[in-house]
Amino acid sequence: MRFIQFIVGFALLAILAAAGFGYWVYSTANTPVAHTKAEEYITVEKGSTPTQIISKLTSQGIIKSPVITQIYLRVLGDASKFKAGDYKFKSPISPVELFKELETGKERTIKLTIPEGWTRFDISKRIAANFLPESPMSEEEVLDLMDDTSQIRDFDPTAKNLEGYLYPTTYEFPLDATPKDVIKRLVSEFRQKWKPEWTLRANEIGKSPRQIVTIASLIENESKVDSERKIVSSVIYNRLDRGMALGIDATNVYIAKMRGKWDGVINKSDIDFDSPYNTRKISGLPPGPISSASESALEAALNPDKTDYLYYVLNVEKNDGSHNFYESAAEFERGKAQYQRWLSTQRKK
Repeated sequence: MRFIQFIVGFALLAILAAAGFGYWVYSTANTPVAHTKAEEYITVEKGSTPTQIISKLTSQGIIKSPVITQIYLRVLGDASKFKAGDYKFKSPISPVELFKELETGKERTIKLTIPEGWTRFDISKRIAANFLPESPMSEEEVLDLMDDTSQIRDFDPTAKNLEGYLYPTTYEFPLDATPKDVIKRLVSEFRQKWKPEWTLRANEIGKSPRQIVTIASLIENESKVDSERKIVSSVIYNRLDRGMALGIDATNVYIAKMRGKWDGVINKSDIDFDSPYNTRKISGLPPGPISSASESALEAALNPDKTDYLYYVLNVEKNDGSHNFYESAAEFERGKAQYQRWLSTQRKK
């Protein structure tokens, strides 16, 4: 009888010990560990075994209990999902969180952000500074690549460069990407954003896709407030219908950039310069886009609100980037005078 009691007691102790050990393993695997490598890339080579990976992460101080981590991985994990790659592991991070990361196969990339409203001149400068192949390219050489319009020839047969077709967003590229690769990706992104129904809509309102992209580039520069972009669009269409000059300052900035003379200020020489892009002098649209436009601006160009507005000026009372809109020149002049008084005060500050 005592022997049976001994066996039962021993079995219970063994069960309790196993349960305790299991809990310890589970708890350790789920406990975040602080380390000093959060800003460094850790490379997991192709063909690395789970033991080699754990050993490497232990040497880096990212895993503190390699044996327990191995046990957890063998019992509850799935090392077959681990992928080679370049990883940045947050701190603190638990072994279980590490396993999830190792399943992603992340590769080191170069992040590139193209802001809305940037011209090809701005974009070429950023590409030249961030993508350095074996033979680095200058800003001018990158700009020359943008004269190849083969990617958009079916969309815009008249394009002489890629202005307006380099879609603005944030991208990630492999480390060995070249400026040509980057440009190709930016244009592909534009092609993906442009919807087939937009071409139909452009035809409905009597505009070519190129003209819509041009109007969108103007809207992009005139207003950063999404809710009023269709109103700005209506002003552009209303002025076009009346044969009025658009008078959009961003076109004068664009002229200065084309001439290599942009210094951050619109000068009288920029305003007076004879150019088909000078919307202070010409009536109608400029010959092409003046920047990269967002989806919001493209949709506003395709779907202007129905208004009688012909003018707008910055709303200095809200001071949030929005505008006041006017139907008459007299109303506009009063709003413009208020804006100029405000601007004078801001300059003094």
